[in-house]
Amino acid sequence: MGFDASSLAGKVVLITGASRGIGAAAVRAFVAAGAQVGMAARSTDALDALARETGAVALPCDVADFASVQGAIATMCDRFGRLDVLVNNAGAIDPIGPLSDISPDDFGRLIDINLKGVFHGMRAALPVMQPQGAGTIITVGSGAAHKPLEGWGAYCSSKAGALMLTHVADTEARAQGLRIMSLSPGTVATNMQREIKASGINPVSQLDWSAHVPPEWPAQALVWMCTPDADGWIGDEVSLRDPDIRARIGVQ
Repeated sequence: MGFDASSLAGKVVLITGASRGIGAAAVRAFVAAGAQVGMAARSTDALDALARETGAVALPCDVADFASVQGAIATMCDRFGRLDVLVNNAGAIDPIGPLSDISPDDFGRLIDINLKGVFHGMRAALPVMQPQGAGTIITVGSGAAHKPLEGWGAYCSSKAGALMLTHVADTEARAQGLRIMSLSPGTVATNMQREIKASGINPVSQLDWSAHVPPEWPAQALVWMCTPDADGWIGDEVSLRDPDIRARIGVQ
């Protein structure tokens, strides 16, 4: 690790979409940094296995349901007395396909997860963090927020919306001492990339597997973003494609 993560010791962290991919790697990274970690996801079997491995708190949760997210945050506050970090990581890629073909119900479900899920996390965490006068909220974003891609109308739209939500949250809450940012991790070797590759649609599906970074890289970036060293990026988006960022967090 190319930075000092000691400020994370004892911090209370909740990570959504924690059962696999970036989320699971982030659980391990924050636990290694000495944080008290809660991991929220729908896949309870995977959470239970990760809980046994790491000691993190398993919280069955559907980010598309506000009451479920609010309940997970309430559980963390009841157990640890506060919430210092929320990582809004849960996300989906389906439906992949042209706007003329995809199911409206599938489009709505993706928005429920990728956009409303981020809002639900913020809506539940902000009233906890603002009275504390401190807290970090990170949205796991995507380059798709900035670039239209064939077949990704739902995903691109949801990620663009989530990035704007992140900017609005920063505008509203920075004065209360909150640190709100987005991470654009690039293409990461996760199950989502397997779904993308199987679709065969747009250039991202044609990338060789070796082009994708391991999930441990964005996990390490998330830990770094919670330290004072990342204060210059508050309200902004950190791109893991940036070689200077990679050098700063110690991945190359």
